[in-house]
Amino acid sequence: EIQLVESGGGSVQAGGSLKLSCTASDPRGAYSRYCMGWVRQVPGKEREGVAAIDHTTGRTSYADSVKGRFTISTDNAKTILYLQMDSLKPEDSAMYYCAAAVPYSYGFGTAGNCNAFNTWGQGTQVTVSS
Repeated sequence: EIQLVESGGGSVQAGGSLKLSCTASDPRGAYSRYCMGWVRQVPGKEREGVAAIDHTTGRTSYADSVKGRFTISTDNAKTILYLQMDSLKPEDSAMYYCAAAVPYSYGFGTAGNCNAFNTWGQGTQVTVSS
């Protein structure tokens, strides 16, 4: 069973930065086949895709609301997924979830989303104060 564990959330003032990490563990070690990303959710609202990376192509996808401010990346082994968040705004406050489409990537869906996310982490809270 594939597991995703997030870390790095916290509280920051507007204009500040945070870096989220997601460590993936796959008994098969098939990380290079996935599409992975970050999805955020505010209570009472739908989940919103933030940023995604297709490990099969190296391509990335970002929601319009975070383009130019957030950067998604991985380590060389593709076992750790990062989200560097700069110029944070209060509207970025949300629970951030690491997500993966496994065992194979089906490319991107809407901006910042992989098609067929089916594996989720437990989430890490990001709070941006004005």
